[in-house]
Amino acid sequence: MGKNLIQQARGKGGPTYRAPSFRYFGKASHLSHKGLLGAEVVDLLKCPGHSAPLAVLRYDNSIMKLIIAPEGIRVGDKIQSGEGASMEKGSSLKLKEIPEGALIYNIENQPGDGGKFVRASGNFAKIVTKAPGSIMVLLPSKKKKAFNPECRASIGVVAGSGRKEKPFLKAGRKFFAMKAKNKLWPSVSGTSQNAVDHPFGGTSSAHKGKPTIAPKNAPPGRKVGAIHPRRTGRKKK
Repeated sequence: MGKNLIQQARGKGGPTYRAPSFRYFGKASHLSHKGLLGAEVVDLLKCPGHSAPLAVLRYDNSIMKLIIAPEGIRVGDKIQSGEGASMEKGSSLKLKEIPEGALIYNIENQPGDGGKFVRASGNFAKIVTKAPGSIMVLLPSKKKKAFNPECRASIGVVAGSGRKEKPFLKAGRKFFAMKAKNKLWPSVSGTSQNAVDHPFGGTSSAHKGKPTIAPKNAPPGRKVGAIHPRRTGRKKK
């Protein structure tokens, strides 16, 4: 029967594949509240669980909260959150209150989820058009997505835009950078593995591997590559 694939081993709870969340500072998200609240930036942090720096906010009601830091923010800056908030960097507003063309990040997928889109360093999105029932946003992938007008977003561009400009230069640095987030690296293709490790592995000849289309009745563990087609060959008219 072979053995479990690496993809099947990840997520089982073993120490090799468990996220080091005890080293993370916490969740960076929008604060759920009603009305308008002011906040002060009291600290900037580098969290291994985020590619962008985090900002520690102290709100007027003494609540401490982490947000993804925007580009240009400093300790001591004042920002706002809620209805009627100013368009300062890092302020949190509903999409219906943000004008067209504004640069935003950390966009909620559903109202109240804290933010799911555009959170990586250097990224930003732009509001394209506004309609009564939806707001169209241009994402960093150049795709457009419609959001609920009640979803919140932060103003500005995510800090840390130059992170990818510095080369790793050698594999050792890349290994430890991925290890900090407990990512499996390097990624080896199935055709380069041994037959015992992957269904596509085996043979040391020049032409390695097997077809990437799994059989229709393949068992779990063999169901890798392309899903089996209903038919093969060119469709006849």
